[in-house]
Parts: sequence; C-alpha cells; structure tokens
Amino acid sequence: MDFKLTEEQNMLKDMCRNFAQNEIMPNADAWNKTGEFPTAIFKKMAELDLMGVLIPEEYGGSNAGTVAFVAAMEEISKGDQSVAVTWNAHLTIGSVAFLYFGTEEQKKKFLVPLAKGEALGAFGLTEANAGSDARGIKTKAVLDGNEWVINGTKCFITNVGTPLSYGVIILATTGEDQKGNKKFSAFVVPKDAKGFTIGKRYEKIGWHAVDTRELIFEDCRIPKGNLLGKEGEGLKQFLEVLDVGRISIAAISVGLAQKAFELALYHSQERVQFGKPICKNQAIQFKLADMATRIEISRLITYKAAWLRDNNLPYALEAAMAKTYASETAVRVAEEALQIHGGYGYTEEYLISRLYRDSKVLTIGEGTNEIQRMVIAKLIGC
Repeated sequence: MDFKLTEEQNMLKDMCRNFAQNEIMPNADAWNKTGEFPTAIFKKMAELDLMGVLIPEEYGGSNAGTVAFVAAMEEISKGDQSVAVTWNAHLTIGSVAFLYFGTEEQKKKFLVPLAKGEALGAFGLTEANAGSDARGIKTKAVLDGNEWVINGTKCFITNVGTPLSYGVIILATTGEDQKGNKKFSAFVVPKDAKGFTIGKRYEKIGWHAVDTRELIFEDCRIPKGNLLGKEGEGLKQFLEVLDVGRISIAAISVGLAQKAFELALYHSQERVQFGKPICKNQAIQFKLADMATRIEISRLITYKAAWLRDNNLPYALEAAMAKTYASETAVRVAEEALQIHGGYGYTEEYLISRLYRDSKVLTIGEGTNEIQRMVIAKLIGC
C-alpha cells in the first residue's frame, strides 16, 4: 500500500496551502463577522483552475481526481470553513450532477461555465418537511407544452444568491408511477426564471460567509430541455452524486480538526501554569494524543474513499463511514481544543471559537450522521 501523494497531487495540495495562507486566512475573520460572501476569492480560485478539479478537461475542468481534491480541500478548509463549504457544494452536487446525467448540450451550456469558475453551482433538495426523508419533498413540476411549471419551496440551499450564481438544480416530484409511488426528477432552474424567488440569507451559528437561502417557486416556468437526466430517476441521481459530497465533507472535517489540533498544541506549549507549559500535564497530553489519533484515522478513511472513486471501485460505504467518523472527529477535536484554550477559547479573538461554531453542522450537512449510520448498516448487510 502506497500512502504517498503523486507529484501532481502534492503540487495541488501545496498550491492550496499557500493560497489559503496568503489569500483566505487574512480575510476570513472579516468575512465571518460581516457575513460577506467572498466573491473575489472564488474568482482567484477560478484563475488557479480550482473550480473544476473533478471535471474532465473537455468540459473546462482540470480533472485532478478525487484524491487530489481531498488533499486540496483539507488545505482550503484549514483556511476557512465557509470558503471550503461553498467550494464543496459547487464542485460536487452543483457540478458533478451535470457530468453524470447531463446531455451534451447541458454540459456545454451549464457545466463548462461551472468548471471554469464563471458560475457557481448549487443543488436544492431540502424542504421544511423533507431532508433526511428525501421522499417527503412536495415541490412539484408539471409539463405544460414545452415548459415545466414548478411550485413549492426549498430551504437551507447553498450558493444560489451570490454574484456568481447562475441558478440551481432542484429535485421535484413529477407525478406517480404505475404502483402509485412518487416520481422524482431533477431540473435546472436559472436564477432569472419567471416565478423563481430567492429568499433572504439565513442567520446561522457558523458558516457565516456561506450563502444559504430559502427558494420559492410560484408557477415557475423553465424550458422542457432543463430536465436533468431521465424523468423519474432524479432521487436515484441525487443519491449517487451525494456520495461524492460525503467524501468532500469528510475532507473538510479533517481540515477543521487538523487546524483545531494545531491551535491547541501551540497554545498548550505556550500557556504556562504552575511553572510549566500545560502540555507537560498528562491530562492535556492525553487530550492531544486522542485528537491526533482520531484525525489520522479520519484522514485515512477519507483518502481510501477518494482512492476507490478514482479507481472506479464501489465507494458508497467508505464515503458514508468517512463522513460520519471525520465529522464527529471535527466536533470532538474542536471542543477539546477550545477546552485546552480555556477562557481564551471562548472569546472572538481566538480562531478556535469560530472552528467550534463551524464544526457541528458537519454532522448534519450532506446527510445527517443518523442517516449515514442507516446507509452503513444497509451496505454491510443489515
């Protein structure tokens, strides 16, 4: 087993580390305090060919591969979670869906601008009464001549209201099959579509610079050709794309946990109590040892899932495992890192407070960890 990154993968990882240190970190505190969406950062990422790392070159991407993406994502997420999460939503559910299920015309019209970073990708599934229970969605699409007419609402949708947003892919019901079961289909809705309203941004505990909004569809009309994939297979399509997103969330979690660990280790070496650095106390040493161990395990399962995908092998099980373990590691490490900082960690002056706030939602997004355990149980034969 070879655990080394290739030269190309290391180059991407190093570039993202430098970009995070020089471009993201100096501005992240301001973004998170004001809630400003960092448009300029994503334009710079586009210039570095980062907005299409999972997309083939023929559609404007760099086709770096999943392992390289995970390595890059870890570095970006150490710079700022809001940037990392926005990038994740764009690259995975916002772009890969076109690659997997789009027609050639749709790929040229929508995927190419996404891969080049000229537009920002988004996907809308969640509704007030449907999230973990994806089959509970009520948004409906009805074919009327050469147009689909959509009615319903979505909530907690990322990347739709930014200056770079082109619109969103949504999941809607399109009637019932012969057995009386709901049919689900995916649609591309441009932001200027008639009857489409983008709601105001949510005020969140963390991820303050992430654009998250409610979407309203009132007799929204889109062209017949904006159906993505086959009618009635939208839910199946979404679940397939979500596996890639789970690997990405795992990588974001590893990045957050690694950054929190580094902050805690440094603080424990500098903070002196009872005449010695607190890292010399066994209670702190054990915390740091457990943190380092959980991070390394999280990193390994995340890279394994990425490697499986790159080698066209089944990876849904490992993706669910990685997302679950890594996100819970991020929460635990952030909490312990804040504890090591003591009262300082509970102030806005210290970065660990932001990491602590940002960590919890990682166990919720891209499928809650309760759902992940259901997925894992099913895939191991339960």
